[in-house]
Amino acid sequence: MPTYVFVYRGPKGYTRTPETGAAWRAWFGGMGEALVDLGKPAIDRANVGNCDPLTTELNGFSLVSAEDMDAAMALAKGCPYLDHDGGVEVGLLGEVPAP
Repeated sequence: MPTYVFVYRGPKGYTRTPETGAAWRAWFGGMGEALVDLGKPAIDRANVGNCDPLTTELNGFSLVSAEDMDAAMALAKGCPYLDHDGGVEVGLLGEVPAP
């Protein structure tokens, strides 16, 4: 099954609270086996291209397994950042060809 990366774009200045932490744990728990790698939070940031740095900043990533982009997007629509003016970038991961 294909693997997708979820790149979390949190609102600038976002501060985690017990309530938002619970929302994240519930969302991750609801993914079941589709969650391939919980990922890690970003503690330093840089970007290339247009990542809307005026309103968001990189906050972490996860890897998920999904049948197709529509299924991956359905999972991403539960991200707690969406309730706080943040977002999720979703990308299908490919293989690097051998040299």
